[in-house]
Amino acid sequence: MSTKSLGNPYDPDADLSHARCDHARGICHHGHGHAHRHETATAPDDEAIIDRAVESAVVRGIFQHSEMDRRRFLKLIGGGTFAAALSSLFPMDALKAAVKDGMGQPEKRKLSVGFVPITCATPIIMAHPMGFYAKYGLDVEVIKTAGWAVARDKSLNREYDAAHMLSPMPLAMTLGAGSSSEPFLMPAVENINGQAITLHMKHRDKRDPKQWKGFRFGVPFEYSMHNFLLRYLVAEHGLDPDQDIQIRVVPPPEMLANLRAENLDGYLAPDPFNQRAVWEKVGFIHMLTKEIWDGHPCCAFACSQEFARSMPNTFGALFRAIVDATHYASNHDNRKEIAEAIAPRAYLNQPVPVVEQVLTGRFADGLGNIRDVPDRIDFDPFPWHSMAVWILTQMKRWGYIKEEVNYQAIAEQVYLATECGDLMRELGYEPPTETYKGFSVMGKAFDYADPDGYVRSFAIRRG
Repeated sequence: MSTKSLGNPYDPDADLSHARCDHARGICHHGHGHAHRHETATAPDDEAIIDRAVESAVVRGIFQHSEMDRRRFLKLIGGGTFAAALSSLFPMDALKAAVKDGMGQPEKRKLSVGFVPITCATPIIMAHPMGFYAKYGLDVEVIKTAGWAVARDKSLNREYDAAHMLSPMPLAMTLGAGSSSEPFLMPAVENINGQAITLHMKHRDKRDPKQWKGFRFGVPFEYSMHNFLLRYLVAEHGLDPDQDIQIRVVPPPEMLANLRAENLDGYLAPDPFNQRAVWEKVGFIHMLTKEIWDGHPCCAFACSQEFARSMPNTFGALFRAIVDATHYASNHDNRKEIAEAIAPRAYLNQPVPVVEQVLTGRFADGLGNIRDVPDRIDFDPFPWHSMAVWILTQMKRWGYIKEEVNYQAIAEQVYLATECGDLMRELGYEPPTETYKGFSVMGKAFDYADPDGYVRSFAIRRG
């Protein structure tokens, strides 16, 4: 990877957006409708990559990640003048040295990272074609995975170094719920919101969940926000999710075919399969999951505790790449570029307009409406401990864990909120100052300090 693809932060004509590189032909696409050839076929050394990454992070931070402001300012005063002024005021060399000391050389560069082909995996997927892994000195193969059971098993068997997982999965794997027990870590959230309930077109007149008795719903995995949010929703409307409806685990790529065949009446699923159902005129979007809990976590970057401990430099480089990519995806100005990057067959294998509708939040709902919901899906890497506690309460509520749970201890062991905050700060982003926060789900406040009381407050529960 050429350092040119990282962008010269002092050049007003350079684009600091992360390039999508076709290394086989030596071409980098920078999002302007044309391509730039690498000046050299040889990659620079790791120190040069780190130097440029640090410079770019500092300059982007100064201009609050606004490319327009950076370019306008540099054209006014000149890149050389700005670089000289910055070096006189900011200890750039010391920062570069500190970053190199902190990172060290990756113990392993060639990594296998699994992903399920859904838009929740956007940062993990886009980090491959858009150069984020290479930026941090890694050669990552991103491997398309059929479903979550496969992702879990390949992670446990060490076929994957790390993986895109559902945010409840590392908690369940650590506790031994649904699999053998092994400590797993969740260093970063991939996306917040980003799911929907899609119903078959024949159910257009059944918009009240009280009418769903006897329905067959698909969810992608038992230990998923999809399962827990669907259960929460129907229970709040008086239905017992284990008695009054059927909930079936269906891998996301198979959901649309099952809806079309009427094996399912609907699903609470990740995109793009909600939007694809509309595209195919098979289903309609009943509601977005942000209407149940606005800002809920969904998917995440996860790995075994053993991987993080045995290869700390590799883990740190991968962690940085994911957090950096997640922040890039959080900028709405980048969403169309990202949709084009992740839509191809090797990744989502979806029509670009379907992916764009999800990522931009301007979409058809299948009922004749065009909706504008910019935060239909969003990207925020911070793994709040209170979110983990809520997930554990739902695992307890529905009988997925029987034993007594030290909610906060498990949350703090698995969700690396403090470490993520430190890394965000290092990369020039502003993390939260706390790791717990309150929130509401369907208007009911969640008190993370009294999780057992929260579980007991529900009339419909198993635990």
